[in-house]
Amino acid sequence: MLHLLIVSLLWAFSFGLIKSLTGIDAAFLSAARLALALLVFLPFLRLRGIAPRTGLALAGIGAVQFGLMYLAYNESFPFLAAHEIALFTLTTPIIVTLLADAFDRTLRGRALLAALLAVAGGACIVVKTAPTAGTLTGVVLVQLSNAAFALGQVLYRRLRARQPALRDRDVFGLLYAGALAVTLPVSLVRTDFAALPLTTANVGVLLYLGVIASGLGFFLWNRGATRVSAGTLAVMNNAKIPLAVAVSLLVFRESADVPRLLAAGALMGLAVWLAERKN
Repeated sequence: MLHLLIVSLLWAFSFGLIKSLTGIDAAFLSAARLALALLVFLPFLRLRGIAPRTGLALAGIGAVQFGLMYLAYNESFPFLAAHEIALFTLTTPIIVTLLADAFDRTLRGRALLAALLAVAGGACIVVKTAPTAGTLTGVVLVQLSNAAFALGQVLYRRLRARQPALRDRDVFGLLYAGALAVTLPVSLVRTDFAALPLTTANVGVLLYLGVIASGLGFFLWNRGATRVSAGTLAVMNNAKIPLAVAVSLLVFRESADVPRLLAAGALMGLAVWLAERKN
């Protein structure tokens, strides 16, 4: 639990910091963060004794949980405010619950009802007056990001449960390598490297996002995910959200329709409680 709480604090500042990186291509940001995270964990990588199939599975998990997630997540920032993106990540634990049920071949009606409540909460933000195509695009991108992050968590927990002898730090570099294999080609094709505004401030933000938020953060998160129940993991996915919203509004000075924000948060919070409530 402590690992998940520490990461929640680290990630609370990420939303506003990413929003401050104006002019930085989203694909480059994704690849840069993951490349820095990979550099952090390369010295710890130990491949001896790891079956090729397991190594490929770990790289595949990283490609989904971090690679596809970042491509969608970072792409959403031009369309939404940082605090809106933070709030829309509230659906992640519901997706975690639905995916865990699917792998266990069960289906809880409450989880489906929770998903509908979460959609209603999102509508409180999206339908301000008339939702624009850009706003809807941002919402879809965040939900794709949530789904990728949720699937990666569930798959990593299941793999580690089958192979308890694995040490997280010995194999985590494989996850970042898989993620970089997805994001780097996209950046190479799309990024105009000559036009990147790599100011001292932007480089500092990239270092924080790559080394601290992505490198240390994801390692502690997945390590913590193997030590708690699926229900606790689902709920802890949202511990960062009130912190991130507060930081975006108070530190980064974003404006928001507070009553609408509170209504959305209440509906989404109810959705999470409903999804995780015991029989």
